[in-house]
Amino acid sequence: MSQTSDRPVLPAAHRELSFGARQRARYATMVLFFLVGMAYASWGVHVPTVRDKFHLDAAWLSAALFALTGGSIATMTVSGKWIARVGTRRACLVSGLAMAGCAALILIVPYYWLLLVVLAAFGGAMAALDVAMNAEASAVESALGRPIMSSLHGMFSIGGVAGAAAGGLLLSSGMTPASHLALAALVSALMLCAACPSVLPHVPHDEHPHASDSRVSHWRSPALWALGAVALIALVAEGAMYDWAAVYMRDVVGATPALASAGYAAFSGAMAAGRFGGDAVRARFGAAQLVLVSASIACAGMIGALVLPFTGTALIGFAMMGLGLANMMPVLFAAAMRVKGVHAAEGIAHVAGVAYVGMLLGPVMIGGVAQLTSLPIGLSVVALCAALVAVIGPNVLKRLGI
Repeated sequence: MSQTSDRPVLPAAHRELSFGARQRARYATMVLFFLVGMAYASWGVHVPTVRDKFHLDAAWLSAALFALTGGSIATMTVSGKWIARVGTRRACLVSGLAMAGCAALILIVPYYWLLLVVLAAFGGAMAALDVAMNAEASAVESALGRPIMSSLHGMFSIGGVAGAAAGGLLLSSGMTPASHLALAALVSALMLCAACPSVLPHVPHDEHPHASDSRVSHWRSPALWALGAVALIALVAEGAMYDWAAVYMRDVVGATPALASAGYAAFSGAMAAGRFGGDAVRARFGAAQLVLVSASIACAGMIGALVLPFTGTALIGFAMMGLGLANMMPVLFAAAMRVKGVHAAEGIAHVAGVAYVGMLLGPVMIGGVAQLTSLPIGLSVVALCAALVAVIGPNVLKRLGI
């Protein structure tokens, strides 16, 4: 029996909104996705700065990065209930301002232990904002009556590119790293304050048309665990690509440093492009068909890159991986918010929390297999994950009525 609603029915507070108000909510959500991507990239360019400031070796730098990821995963286990209670507008504002404040502190804290605290708080605030804006995105998608989730995730990718590019330009022009992060935090806060008033009004769980009389705990929902398992497998593959694509290009393909970085760029660029096309495909063919075709493309691309380890074929394969993985999380988040009896924010938080474990484990898993065998064999795990998603994902979505 399906545990999701076949067609989303709008709550009264959203049915009464004008088309213009719904469109403004969409644009506000686009801004939220953009600024999170920008904020994450602005921090990302300073990983070497943190390493040099605190004189960290690889192990201690990894611990700092783990603090950020750990803070994110820990927050996702509890943020859903809070967002369901206060609403996405307030949750986005509070968590976004906390994220901006933590970002401004990263490079001015004097002690390493304090850096770990700030990074954990930064990751937690970003995770809460991530869940809240995805819950808002799902509500806006329902209000507009057409898929928009993938294009919103595309705005995250654009924000990442913009944040990295702006950071590089400002740093090369002489701005200090601490000043750059402070400026990025200020811009994020201003964008957040401008966007949040247009976010859809809060609807309590018991006023949702599909809320059940007896509310289901997200921890006991088989539907959410099934969606989370598919998302985890997908993010194992995605996380591995972020960390190992350039290494494969350099060590196996034998590419120059410039072309080695092009492997990562091909993956990321194709992912962004795929997200902007994903909504139209989902609207026409459905979520299950989109996941099947996308995962098959990703699997074929990874196999091609491994079987034919040449520069051109590897770049094409990595681009196919990016294109294939682009719409996994948008589709699964959209499905999570429609599980009956579970608030959208709690459903998304549950699926995201399970999935991000895959993002954390993916690079480590591939590294372990590569250490025991070789990097091509290690990356074959990525192809296997894509194949599993192609087999399992559509069946899960169909059984849930998506």
